[in-house]
Amino acid sequence: MEIVHKPVLLNECLEYLSPIGEPFENHAVMIDSTLGEGGHTFNFLTKYPNLEVIGLDADAVIQARAKERLSPFGNRIHFFNGWFNQFYENYPAEYEKPDLILFDLGISVFHYEKSERGFSFRYDEKLDMRLNPLSETSAADLVNDLSEEKLADLIYLYGEEKLSRRIAKAIVEARKGGRIESSKALAEIIWNAVPGNYRYGPIHPATRTFQALRIAVNSELKRLPGALNAAFNDLKVGGKMGVITFHSLEDRIVKNYFRNLGKKCVCPPEVAICRCGGQQCAEILTHKPVAPTAEEIKDNSPSRSAKLRVIRKLADSTPYHLEGVIGY
Repeated sequence: MEIVHKPVLLNECLEYLSPIGEPFENHAVMIDSTLGEGGHTFNFLTKYPNLEVIGLDADAVIQARAKERLSPFGNRIHFFNGWFNQFYENYPAEYEKPDLILFDLGISVFHYEKSERGFSFRYDEKLDMRLNPLSETSAADLVNDLSEEKLADLIYLYGEEKLSRRIAKAIVEARKGGRIESSKALAEIIWNAVPGNYRYGPIHPATRTFQALRIAVNSELKRLPGALNAAFNDLKVGGKMGVITFHSLEDRIVKNYFRNLGKKCVCPPEVAICRCGGQQCAEILTHKPVAPTAEEIKDNSPSRSAKLRVIRKLADSTPYHLEGVIGY
């Protein structure tokens, strides 16, 4: 089986989330919240023989690849097919609570190169972008059914695309001639909609629009805050949680939530008496996000925008720790 995705910040993850010393002793449970092809998990299981891993993924197709790759580890690896927020919010009774949790929020290279679901504008594929093919709404549904205003807002909010109005207008005009069904067709509409100097910038002019559609289709930012909070509360005291982000929107959510956990009080200034419990819930182990080395970026270009943040749990969080985090 050909493995197409290289895990990012691998050495840093192995170091910061190592199951060595207190409180892990002779056995530790780790949850890989975004298993993908199993790259991080393969290396964790190889390096740490005291480790058992639960691998989560919403995509049964890519999880099947991980199952084949990780089969030599036998009963040290377990699999859950579903969204990570659903898993953590309804933690299955048959699983031991975790000592370590890893979220790698990037999309696997497999999805861009092998899934044939229109994640990449380099190929002529069905405009789908669903990580879970059973989800109701596809990228084509959004592109063809949203009003021009809502489409522009989506592209601006999730893609941080400054030409969102112009792109949305071109899409709405183009779909008058029939539904836009392929990734290549959408990319060409965007290419023709933007000014000449914008076409030859550092990234393809369709990049941010495709990102926005993918985020919206899979509710990525909507799932994240609640998933982080539920996962943190499922984590054992003394355990560690690491999150790898790839763009500013998701990194802002993680940074703000971790910062709140690291405070002794998260009540707003106008509150005279503390209502949040006044207890620091986490120790921040990465005061600045860990970035890939120049060597890793050269060897694995998708890592260039990656950031790793890690905390150690001291106590359960409260709903107040989500205040100020995007969506709460």
